[in-house]
Amino acid sequence: MSTEWMADGKCREYPAETFFPRDGVGVIIAQRICVTCPVASACLVYALDNHIDHGVWGGKSERERRRLLRERRRVRLFNRDLH
Repeated sequence: MSTEWMADGKCREYPAETFFPRDGVGVIIAQRICVTCPVASACLVYALDNHIDHGVWGGKSERERRRLLRERRRVRLFNRDLH
C-alpha cells in the first residue's frame, strides 16, 4: 500500500507523542483528532495491514485494532469454510 496519504494526515499538525498516549485520556484526545482527519480510513487500513501494535491509527487504539484483526481472521476462516 502506498503511503502518499500520510502527507494529508491531520496528525502532521500535532506532536507524534499525541498519537502514542500513555493513558486512556490520551487515547481519547488522539481519537478526537482522527475524527476530523480526511485520511483516517487509509490510516487504519495501513495499521491493520502492517500489524502496527502501538499508538492510535485511523482513530483506533491498540486494543480496538487487535479486536478488528481478530474479527478479520474470524471472517476469513468462516468464508473459507463455506467454500
